[in-house]
Amino acid sequence: MKLSTRGRYGTRALLDLALHREEEPILLKDIAQRQQISQLYLERLIAPLIAGGIIRSTRGARGGVSLAKPPEEVKLSEVIQLLEGSTAPADCVNNPKVCSRSDSCATRDVWGELKKAMDEVLQSKTLQNLVEQQREKVRSKKPMYYI
Repeated sequence: MKLSTRGRYGTRALLDLALHREEEPILLKDIAQRQQISQLYLERLIAPLIAGGIIRSTRGARGGVSLAKPPEEVKLSEVIQLLEGSTAPADCVNNPKVCSRSDSCATRDVWGELKKAMDEVLQSKTLQNLVEQQREKVRSKKPMYYI
């Protein structure tokens, strides 16, 4: 499965929220600017994340968006499911009725294994894992000064 911009940008927006939790609620325009994502497109990505209970929206002068639950409770599998749908690389994996060959097709078995592997990786990672990885990447890129 190739992730669309929905999955990639939505995950980046959530990572941005998690990295800036102390500033919550955060304006979408700030996330859009930092992540170089169109604000209009970001608004469309946020809606399913709000409906899925990952993000909450606050209206008013001090409004914006914030995480609805701690980053360690947000599994990437949940995020991708909300933004992309199934991780199956072929329709027959989820619905064998779409192909009359499903029961006797060796390639369908491979597509099923791919889905299972991707699901296992996404289930094992949380937004907190991404926060830690991002912070480590930033730390390791700091210039070293020699005397």
